[in-house]
Amino acid sequence: MPDVSVLEVRLYDEPIGTLTHLQGDRTIFAFNEDYVENSDRPTLSLSFKDDLGGLITNIRTTQRVVPPFFSNLLPEGSLRRYLAERAGVNQQREFFLLWVLGLDLPGALSIHPAAGNALPPGADEDLPENAKPNALRFSLAGVQLKFSAFENAGKGGGLTIPAEGVGGSWIVKLPSQQFTGVPENEFSMMTIAKMIGMDVPVINLIDLDAIAGIPEGVGELNGQALAVGRFDRSADGPVHTEDFAQVFGVFPDDKYNRASYANIARVIGIEAGDVGAAEFIRRLVFSALIGNGDMHLKNWSLIYPDRRTAALSPAYDLVSTIPYIEGEDTAALNFSRTKKMAAFDADELRHMAAKALLPEKLVIDTAAETVQRFRQVWEAEKTHLPLALSVAEAIDRHAPTVPLYKELA
Repeated sequence: MPDVSVLEVRLYDEPIGTLTHLQGDRTIFAFNEDYVENSDRPTLSLSFKDDLGGLITNIRTTQRVVPPFFSNLLPEGSLRRYLAERAGVNQQREFFLLWVLGLDLPGALSIHPAAGNALPPGADEDLPENAKPNALRFSLAGVQLKFSAFENAGKGGGLTIPAEGVGGSWIVKLPSQQFTGVPENEFSMMTIAKMIGMDVPVINLIDLDAIAGIPEGVGELNGQALAVGRFDRSADGPVHTEDFAQVFGVFPDDKYNRASYANIARVIGIEAGDVGAAEFIRRLVFSALIGNGDMHLKNWSLIYPDRRTAALSPAYDLVSTIPYIEGEDTAALNFSRTKKMAAFDADELRHMAAKALLPEKLVIDTAAETVQRFRQVWEAEKTHLPLALSVAEAIDRHAPTVPLYKELA
């Protein structure tokens, strides 16, 4: 049996490098010479950018897992287990999981077997004979069950999740079996965010019976699903994105502990300027006010509209988590010195601005505007949203405990 397997990495469908699986379950990524020498090359990731703006080409070999940038393209937790079982792949063998899921990854990246569509050489009993590329089309990174779907043509409308092939321009997020009303919660928080002035994708709540192709084995589902327009897809083709675990070159397991919001803000300030920094502050303050304790590194992303220059992507995964974790008001990351939302005050904001090298006035003025608009919009709209009363009440109790709520009112 051959000891080497190769996957071709394409960006905007152009080959830019290879992932090679070596003896001993090791993986190495290498850029193609043409990509390295192209002065106008599209950006793959800021993690491959050195201090002088050049391309880092000396990339560390990884054991068992693939390098962090690629590992973060894969789903996590129960979603990974479900997908791996359905596709006949050992979930721990990320190289082969990328082979199965590589044609519909986030952004403009795709991964193809170098020898065509055949099973990569070197696969063992973990990959049965009936395993095939793109066994299921919801390879989007994350934990929640979510599918890449097509919009149906005709009067009936609705969405279809393809069983095979490349997915569509919508993400369908199914109801949680652990927590009630998560899609309704996210729809409501995203709606409020948009009304406050944040950049959010198109969103809709959709009945489960309007979704064709939900795979068997996902369990009993209750409530509605959330349909989100994919901002990494456009009429002109895919648009490249990367999350901040990829930016910082950390594995998904470290998404809660390897950086702070100040670190994220500094990158956004450098790469996306004051416009991106202000949008980041809006989302951060809003997340604190609604009690969103899950804004980890993978819930912040950059997008490359011109293929080279980074901007902050539209918002996603804005959910009030406090109704589900009683008494927990801790953010996913440190703001600057603390994770406690009850300690997120103007002084902490100023400290974060200084650490991130952002203009203090920009940060404080943006935060104040966000607080004021949130107070107005929330009071006017909370009874008109598809929120459970318990969720609205939890936010009502929580928001005043965040010092900014009163300090900047």
